[in-house]
Amino acid sequence: MLITQIKDKEAIASAIKGKIFIINCHGCKEVHFPETQAKEIEKEWCDEGIVTGILTTDYICNPENLALRLEKHRAEIEEADTVLVLSCGVGVQTVAEYLGNKRVCAACDTYPLPGGQGVTPLEYDCDQCGECWLNLTGGICPITACSKSLVNGQCGGSKNGKCEVDPDMECGWERIYRRLAQLGRLDVLKTPVHIHNFATDLEVGKE
Repeated sequence: MLITQIKDKEAIASAIKGKIFIINCHGCKEVHFPETQAKEIEKEWCDEGIVTGILTTDYICNPENLALRLEKHRAEIEEADTVLVLSCGVGVQTVAEYLGNKRVCAACDTYPLPGGQGVTPLEYDCDQCGECWLNLTGGICPITACSKSLVNGQCGGSKNGKCEVDPDMECGWERIYRRLAQLGRLDVLKTPVHIHNFATDLEVGKE
């Protein structure tokens, strides 16, 4: 099981650009989602007049269902400069892969919660590691896409785009580089290195 927590306003504001389309995933029964806070942030952005549309749904981690739902909002998504996703890390990665040429940003951090996880057709992994870095890596998780879970760049051991640990696995950081290049955001890689916050669920909500 897992829980999601809304990032602080400054963190979200630094990630988004221009007009935004909001995807609000209420999550499955195994996920604790801050619905009240999500509505508040939606209203705030709407009042600022930068929201092109809002999709409130569930199970955006299911690529086939997600594709059908997003097609109904294609015009609103095209009008937006950023798609802001309020969900766990899996949902953000699913949206980012589907909208490969669109800036997709995570509005939440994801934390573990003891218990079992339901069976969901997941295409992507979320390590529930606390501070979500998807906004810095083009919607590709460096924790799960890299066999060494490196958060500050590749190790230098990859060969022909493949991981040195698992030759059948694409180097996660080469994937991140290609995605950022596609988005015209390679400048993100110049972001100063900082220590990743691996806070546990016991620390969620503490000031």
